[in-house]
Amino acid sequence: MHIEAGLIYHIYNQGNNRQKIFYQGRNYEYFLRKMVKYLYPYADILCYCLMPNHFHWLLYINTLELRIKKDKVRTINNSIGILLRSYARAINNQEGQTGSLFREDTKAKNGILEGVITLEGPNAHQFFKHGNEYALQCFRYIHQNPVKAGLVANPEDWPWSSASEYASPDNSKNGICSVKLGKKLLLGI
Repeated sequence: MHIEAGLIYHIYNQGNNRQKIFYQGRNYEYFLRKMVKYLYPYADILCYCLMPNHFHWLLYINTLELRIKKDKVRTINNSIGILLRSYARAINNQEGQTGSLFREDTKAKNGILEGVITLEGPNAHQFFKHGNEYALQCFRYIHQNPVKAGLVANPEDWPWSSASEYASPDNSKNGICSVKLGKKLLLGI
């Protein structure tokens, strides 16, 4: 994946052959802990949704690489790979299976409509601000996944999504998203 700092990315993947990747509630919880461990050092999580056979993240990338030891640097791509491989190993052990759990290529879309759009750049007004259709559609699309799949009636009812974090009054629900930043970028508040 080609990722640049200072941009927002919709990152997603699904189970190989559309197979399940989450079998039990504890699998979702484990994946969320992995997200915190492997994504937080590089990015703000603006929203996410974990579905039985796929996941979506909306990330604001702060940095591309970090020094993890005196002589070792890890990139965000490496970190995402470690997250997915370690999760796949755990699920394969749990389910007594082998092989690939996820599709080979994790996708990353940055929503660039015309030219480079960054938070501080000259085109910042076009990206993730109120009225930007791509940004709002992506955010809504991620949160509407469980509704469209018939799993819940309302996005905030799906426990494995950030919709309830945004629906919570005064952001009182503890979660993993940078809701304040997400609201600033999406709604301009």
